[in-house]
Amino acid sequence: MKLFALSAITALMLAAPSAQASEALAEKNNCLGCHSVEEKVVGPAFKDVAAKYKGQKDAAAMLADKVKKGGSGNWGTVKMPPNPKISDKELKQIITWVLALK
Repeated sequence: MKLFALSAITALMLAAPSAQASEALAEKNNCLGCHSVEEKVVGPAFKDVAAKYKGQKDAAAMLADKVKKGGSGNWGTVKMPPNPKISDKELKQIITWVLALK
């Protein structure tokens, strides 16, 4: 039982920095200028994005394309500007983090 508890605590400790790092990447890449985790700003809350695309196998690829190219229509009429300079590696980390939010 102690081993299980220790394993669970270790897993939580390892996951926390990853979530913090991904939020820091979102901030670094100016995502948080228009989005927040909990509430709609200009664009939808990241938790709402996660809920909308939960279980969709192609969600990560579709969102990556949307971030890189920009667009509108999925969340209203405000256009999301293109973000072509974000690296694929950082974009994947951010999208993985966003889709994992509950």
